[in-house]
Amino acid sequence: MASKSNLIIRDLSKRFLAQVGGSGEPPFFSNQHQQQWRAYAAQSFHRLKKPRGAASKFSNPLFSTSPSLSFSSSTSKTGFVGWYLGVLESRPLLTKSISSSLIYAAADFTSQLCLLGSSNVWDFQLITSPASGSYDSIRTLRMAAYGLLILGPSQHLWFNFVSEVFPKRDLLTTLKKIFMGQAIYGPCITSVFFSYNAALQGESGGEIVARLKRDLLPTLINGAMFWPICDFVTFKFVPVHLQPLMNSSCAYLWTIYLTYMASLKKVGADFESQ
Repeated sequence: MASKSNLIIRDLSKRFLAQVGGSGEPPFFSNQHQQQWRAYAAQSFHRLKKPRGAASKFSNPLFSTSPSLSFSSSTSKTGFVGWYLGVLESRPLLTKSISSSLIYAAADFTSQLCLLGSSNVWDFQLITSPASGSYDSIRTLRMAAYGLLILGPSQHLWFNFVSEVFPKRDLLTTLKKIFMGQAIYGPCITSVFFSYNAALQGESGGEIVARLKRDLLPTLINGAMFWPICDFVTFKFVPVHLQPLMNSSCAYLWTIYLTYMASLKKVGADFESQ
């Protein structure tokens, strides 16, 4: 390749010199000057062949392969956040379900732990008291299973559906999403939550219906003072694939209240007959 380039340069030089001096060897150019000119032309030719961005690419710190940059890049990829986002992208439904399960289990564990502490040391009392006065691991497993099998998949489907129906993020669209959540998703998932827990506690169909009549409306009213704020932040600022995680994170505090409502005694016969 180099010899071919030299031949091209030599041919161009002879043509140029022939036009200037009338022959291939001009009288005013010595052999030393001619060799120097050809060397300079060959060097210039190779410089022109080199890509413009080659030098700047390696001198630019963004493309640098220094240990510090490569270490930070590998750290971001192998860190927990990078790992979670990668798993969320590859297996969204399973990741959201497991995340919801862990958050619900932690919320129920926290509520029971706070109550046990209040009965012994602390000077306040929380609302979620196990009847036996000790930690109820079965109840925590019940909450974890609910997050894994019901809440996680329903959040995945719901938030994807809402983002397809209302893809924009302006204020009016966000308010529409909040209204849909309060009017459709909230009542449905809360009814399922109460029915699920009541059924696993051995309540009959009539007792479950009576519990819904007693507890559903007060829960939804209290939720209307909590969830619109969380939903506004979720729909306005959080990407769709992270909205279930944000929703479950907000549900950490809400679940403490829900587990209290779900742990209430079943409705008596006098209320069922109403």
